[in-house]
Amino acid sequence: MNHAFPCGTLCLDFVGTLRARRNEAPLEKLATPGLVDDWFVESGMLDLAPGASESDVTLAVQLRESVYELVAARLDGRALPVEAVAEVNLHAAGLPVTLRLGPDGVMRSGSVAQGLAELARETVRLVGGDEAALLRECARPECTQVYLDRSRGHRREWCAMRTCGNRVKAANYRARQNAAQA
Repeated sequence: MNHAFPCGTLCLDFVGTLRARRNEAPLEKLATPGLVDDWFVESGMLDLAPGASESDVTLAVQLRESVYELVAARLDGRALPVEAVAEVNLHAAGLPVTLRLGPDGVMRSGSVAQGLAELARETVRLVGGDEAALLRECARPECTQVYLDRSRGHRREWCAMRTCGNRVKAANYRARQNAAQA
């Protein structure tokens, strides 16, 4: 698997395809058409690879960055950036992923544009709805993953306990051990 899905919604997992966003050299997880195809299949949005092209990579990255701008604005309590709103709305007007009933259940198929349209519509619902109040950014300084905090007390700190949470807790433990030995 090339991609992770810890955020609680696919549009936020999509934003997370640029890892360590604030680092000097962030890790791009949508760098090739094959990685874009993998994301759509691994996410479960499509059952078959959509056959992404280089231009689809560009469109996917542009949409991802627009979604991030909208989410960041919500996190900071700022007005939504006009260009990002226009980009998301343009994609949201696209055709949906095709659903078909088959002998094994539901089959999802479509193009990259159809997958991006689904992500844009999900972004519209999230950023424009009540769940925007649940948006959080991971507390691990190196991580820039944004997630929905649906925990009972709304006190979740990390995008995923098994990765960021464990790293932070292990680092804190080592610091306490080193301080005790000093």
